[in-house]
Amino acid sequence: MKWGVLVLPLALAVSGCASVAEINASLPTMNVISGKKPHEYAQCLVTKLASSRGALQLEPHKDGVRVIVPGKLSSGPAAVFDIEERSSGSSIKLHERMSNVPVRPKDVQAAANACISGS
Repeated sequence: MKWGVLVLPLALAVSGCASVAEINASLPTMNVISGKKPHEYAQCLVTKLASSRGALQLEPHKDGVRVIVPGKLSSGPAAVFDIEERSSGSSIKLHERMSNVPVRPKDVQAAANACISGS
């Protein structure tokens, strides 16, 4: 039990707070195309992540929308979706703060997949 108490704060300190620009500088963990329009896909994300992440921040970005997902345990963004309009839907890029950590929360990735073509 004592190790768990020491490891969690250490993990949070190492992950730190990243800015949207820093997160976007990392390679995308997802790069897909959806038949949904950008705002339709963004609304699906808002619905899917409301219970685990709270309020997502939506802002205009290029020919679509950027969705900023807040962290669960720390302040600052945990993930950034860049959703751009295409002729038949949208292209979606997901950048995550802790993309190289295999035990990161999977709720963002699950919502991203569920919203591609599902409800």
